[in-house]
Amino acid sequence: MVDSWQTLQSLGPFGSDAFPWMARETAALRSTLAHWCGVSPDRLALTENVTGGCVLPLWGLPFQAGERLLLSDAEHPGVVAAALELARRHDLTIDRFPVQRARSAADVLQSLEERLQPRTRLVALSHLLWNTGMPMPIEAVADRLAAHPLHPWLLVDAAQAMGSLALGSVPDRADIYAFTGHKWCCGPEGLGGVVLSQRLLATASPTLIGWRSLADEGQGGSPWHADARRFEVATSCLPLGAGLRASLAALEGCGSDVERETVIRQRSQRLWQGLRDRAEMEPLLQEFPPASGLVSFTVPGHDPQRLVMALAQRGLHLRMLADPPCLRACTHVVTTDEEIDTLLEHLDALLGPGRTS
Repeated sequence: MVDSWQTLQSLGPFGSDAFPWMARETAALRSTLAHWCGVSPDRLALTENVTGGCVLPLWGLPFQAGERLLLSDAEHPGVVAAALELARRHDLTIDRFPVQRARSAADVLQSLEERLQPRTRLVALSHLLWNTGMPMPIEAVADRLAAHPLHPWLLVDAAQAMGSLALGSVPDRADIYAFTGHKWCCGPEGLGGVVLSQRLLATASPTLIGWRSLADEGQGGSPWHADARRFEVATSCLPLGAGLRASLAALEGCGSDVERETVIRQRSQRLWQGLRDRAEMEPLLQEFPPASGLVSFTVPGHDPQRLVMALAQRGLHLRMLADPPCLRACTHVVTTDEEIDTLLEHLDALLGPGRTS
């Protein structure tokens, strides 16, 4: 990132050599992210974060009064808030379908089936639930929506999936597949991307508009890019892209996406089993070892926020979630067995003696 910034300064932000260099850097980042998602670069727009990736194309879709938006009960508040405001402005109805307690793809599909309506126009469902760590059957959901008379749009929040799961064809099956580079991709904050379907690109209009949305400034005809770039806005921090490309290259050095996911699950299962062995710690997903690197758990009778703060003082950083109330730990390819055991030992110490079964 420093090298990228120094190059930009030496060229001069508006120097004659700067724009070709910036174009090459941006194209390289777009190509790298598109490769990770298994799509062509023309379907990928660069964004600052997941919420922007979800909301900008969402607001460009044509909705009619009386249509319905169907959101799962595990979506991030930023996406929910955007949907609520969209519904208010366009006289749409918000429906919810429960997935937090789902323990199988069949559970999710049954819940979806029960809440789908004849006028459902969009479904929002995360690829990997940020609170329970349960992966969602996005491809099966896409198949079901394709059979619906209105073929509702499918919006997928991939904040926790990109970099932690083997994505397969999932990004290709969604209409909006938004992710960030600063979570499981280990990149810098302030940079992400969104994959858009061809049918969305044929229908949706740009929303927040800037010079990067334009194919040709000042010419006749439609000014917008025909591809996903119409949902990009204006000037952004170019060195962030160099950082994200470097972090993705480092992750690729750890193995294929399938190999990395296998390691992540091995680590999370070690933590899950350690929690299960302790009588007063309860993983949210108790029926089977976790299928992702997110391990959420409760400690009945103890304030989750106090535990999070106490662990932070010991150099162990977990997150407290409010819905459902729990603590959430993350295991990545760089997490070691020793670190997992250390977390369990510090939990034992905080909870007092005699806490293990």
